Formats: sequence, structure tokens, C-alpha cells
Amino acid sequence: MNHLAEGLRLPVNGVDYLILIIYFLVVLGIGFMARRSVRTSLDFFLSGRSLPAWITGLAFIAANLGATEILGMAANGAQYGLYTVNWYWIGAIPAMVFLGLVMMPFYYGSKVRSVPEFLLHRFGPPAHLLSSIIFAVSAVLIAGVNLYAMAIVLEALLGWPQWVAIVIAGLFVLAYITLGGLSSAIYNEVMQFFVILAALIPLTILGLKRVGGWSGLSDSLTASHGDDFLTAFGGTGIGESNPLGANWLTIVLGLGFVMSFGYWTTNFAEVQRALSAKNLSAAQRTPLIAAYPKILIPAIVVVPGLIALVMEPSIGQEGSDLQYNDAIPVLMRDLLPNGVLGIAVTGLLAAFMAGMAANVSSFNVVFTNDIWRPYLRPGRSDEHYLAVGRVITAVGVVAGMGTAFIASTFSNIMNYLQTLFSFFNVPLFCVFIIGMFWKRMTGAAGFWGLLVGTVAAMLNYFLFYKQDIIDIPSDQGANFVSSIVAFVAGAVVIGVVSVFTRPKPVSELQGLVYGTTSPGMAEPPAHGDDAWYRRPALLGWGAIILAALCYVPFFS
Repeated sequence: MNHLAEGLRLPVNGVDYLILIIYFLVVLGIGFMARRSVRTSLDFFLSGRSLPAWITGLAFIAANLGATEILGMAANGAQYGLYTVNWYWIGAIPAMVFLGLVMMPFYYGSKVRSVPEFLLHRFGPPAHLLSSIIFAVSAVLIAGVNLYAMAIVLEALLGWPQWVAIVIAGLFVLAYITLGGLSSAIYNEVMQFFVILAALIPLTILGLKRVGGWSGLSDSLTASHGDDFLTAFGGTGIGESNPLGANWLTIVLGLGFVMSFGYWTTNFAEVQRALSAKNLSAAQRTPLIAAYPKILIPAIVVVPGLIALVMEPSIGQEGSDLQYNDAIPVLMRDLLPNGVLGIAVTGLLAAFMAGMAANVSSFNVVFTNDIWRPYLRPGRSDEHYLAVGRVITAVGVVAGMGTAFIASTFSNIMNYLQTLFSFFNVPLFCVFIIGMFWKRMTGAAGFWGLLVGTVAAMLNYFLFYKQDIIDIPSDQGANFVSSIVAFVAGAVVIGVVSVFTRPKPVSELQGLVYGTTSPGMAEPPAHGDDAWYRRPALLGWGAIILAALCYVPFFS
């Protein structure tokens, strides 16, 4: 397993450890308080569908702002420069708006408890079971990424052995989710969001001061990496070379469309937060509220990666003991005094736990409701499924500990995450988006489209890219291509299979296909929910316009 450099050991003292202890106690306290509200399986898995939009919105963004986001996007900033902003302004905001305005009425209106359950209603058991298995596997793999990142950071920064770090964090996540279910995870994620900000904002401000402000940072990186390193699209013409190893077409189609929409609209770790909202209006506003802080996150995640590259030019270079994943820890070591250092370490720990909790809490829902309940033990009491949910939470945590070792083979964990998304989320999005807008698509087409899309992405990555059959300059470029291949292959198979198989009657597609309605989708806004700032369309278009304006200074 790869380790952070030994030279990153931090001079923590009693104050820093006191901050960590207080954080752990608060996390467990929230779990105990949330436990009183868990009486049914719906309470445990979806918070009884009772939470307000501002809570679910902050939890939505915090669930994404995990270790993979903080360490991974800072690593991307150090490796690829400001091309990384494309993961936010084109690779997140449009998809989050689409989820809120277009897809949440289908999810929430159909009263499903998970994303795979929607496929059960639309396509039948084969596609449902396949998607459930795929999601369960991907959730455990991603949980392992968060545990791995946390373990190597705590070992290098605090001197904790990796197995100690993994066990402690895993047990705390297990404790508060098992106690309070999704409510505990969500309320902790809201707290963790502010703890993460308290850690990253001082780090960014002090880092910019050290390198001479934005002008000093820009001058240094332009001199060492060229003018395009601080642009969003410079040098991305077809046939041109750039650090990202991708052109504008693969960025727009691979990242901006299929990979982005595949992640944000079908990843149940995110959608689960919106499904826990108290009504359809709150569910729609959940990803839209989250979109606004998401627009600004590059300032405290990507920029530190650039700062680390100026302060440690050897980072990620051959022969150096510093990997790109070390960008944030480098700044913590060199910039933060005791006390603030404790807050920063706590913020990182909060990020790891938020990311892992999001995947574990979604894993226990999908396994219990989409695999155990319909296929292994149907017809049991609600108490039985609640008990299974608690047990499978422990299984998910232990499995995440095992998959942490897979993540150790990647020097940039964001490369690994994007590879997983191209394998699992993109084919699922292909099936969703076509099935949601085409009544003629059949259940068999859903199953085969999902299977072929997943296999096609894996073949492109492991065979054509890894074996150098086709020349793609970087892992991220390969991920963009894999995403396009997965979507196109799945779409072709869906079209062909649908022609030769029988579709469902239109009467069975109410609320499942665009142009049809269900009672839940026609839900009127609650009293007081018609204010302009609570209208999903205005929130959505506002986020897209703001994200587009952010591109202006970095567009080339």
C-alpha cells in the first residue's frame, strides 16, 4: 500500500487532539439523538421522508465533499491545473440542475426507496437485480477509497498505524449510522460541511499569502507549466496536447454529459439525500441548493493543489517521495499552527467520514430493499428488514476496509474514482435517460443495455487503454473515452433489443416515463413554498448562469 511521505508528519499537540476528541463525541451524540426517531425501516433508510430542503441540500453537498473530493481534486489541481474546474462548472452543475428539475419528480413521485427500485418499476426484475448488484459493488469500492485516504493521511500526519486509523474511523461511521440510520448520517454531514470549510478556508488563504497572492501563483505556474495550465480549455483543440490528455470534445461529451449526468442523476449515495426530503418541492430543491456551494468549492479545493505545486515543485514527479495526493497534507504541514492544525485534521477526518457514511448508508438501503427483501427473504416483517439494515451496515464497513487496498494502486485517487464512475454510473444513466423519455424501450433492453455498457467501458479501459492498443495520454482522458464508449454501446444495444422485444403497455408506465404522471408528481406546493427563492426552476437556472460566469476569467 502506498504511503504519504514520512516528512509530512505534523507537530500536533494536546490542543489538536482535544479538538479531535470533541468532534468524535459530537458525532456519536448526534447518532444517539437520531436513534429516538428510528421506529420503522423507512425511518432508518430514508429518515421517514421528513427532512427540510436546507438540511438535505447541505447533506447532499457534504456527502460529495469527502476524501475523494478534497484530496482527489487537490491532486487534480496539482497534476492538471485549472482544467480541473471543468469537473465542477460543466461536470456537476448542469447535471445537478437536471436531477432537481427533471428526474426528482420521477424518483420522488413514484415513492421508490432507491434508484435501482425505479428500474424495477420501469423494466422489471432482471434490470433491477443487475443494477442493484452493480451499485452495491461500486458503493463498497468507493467507501474503501475514503478509508484508504483517511488511513494514509492519519498515519503520516499523526503517526497512527494504518490499521488503527481504519478501525477507529470505520467503527465511528458504523456506530452513528447503526444508531440513527440516515438521519444520523445526514445531520452529521451538515455539521461536517461546516467543519470542512473551517479547515480548508484558512489553508487556502495562508497558502495564497505564502506564494504572493493569485498574481504570484499565476506567474509561477505560467513560467513552469505554460499559459494553458491556468485555463479551462486552452490547448484542448483536437490533436493538441495538454496535461489533461483530453480535447474539448471528450471534455464536453465524456465529462460534461455522460460521466457527469451518470454520477449526479443515478448515484444513490447522492439521490438518497433528496429522497429523504419532506415533500416533492423540498426533494427538487435539494440538489439545487447544493449546486451553489458546489460552484465555489474549487476556490478551496483546486487552488490548494496549485499552491502545493508552487511550494513543492517536485510533487508527483518521478523520483520524488511526494505524490499528487499529498497536496493538501503538504500545505497543512508547512502553513498551519497548532489549534488551527487540529481543526484542519478534524476537517479532513470529517470529509473521510462523510464520504464513507454516504456510501455505506446507500449500500445498506440497496442491499436490504433491492436484493434481500425482493429476492432472498420476501414477505418478512418490517422489524426484520430494519434488523437486516443494521447488520448489513456493519458488513458494508468491513467490506470497505478490504477494498481500501485496491485504491492504494493509484497515485491520484480521483483517477480511480472517475474510472469507477465510467464503469458503473454511465451505463446506468444511459438506461435511465433513454427509458425515461422513450416509451418503446423494453425491460430486456434495460438489462442488456446496462450489462453491455458496463462491459464496454471495462474493455476500453483494461484492454485498449492499458494494453496500449489505442493511444490516450492520461488516465482521465481514458476515463472520458470509456464513458463515451459505455453510453454509445449501451444506447445501440437498447435500440436494437427494443425493436425485437415487447414493451410494457402505456398504462403501466404512469409516472415512469416523461409525459405521463403519477399522483405524487402532481403534488401541489405546500403552503408558503411558492416564494421565488423556493421555486426549483429559478434556483436551477440561477446556478447554471452563475457557473457559466465563473468560466469567463479562465476560458481560452
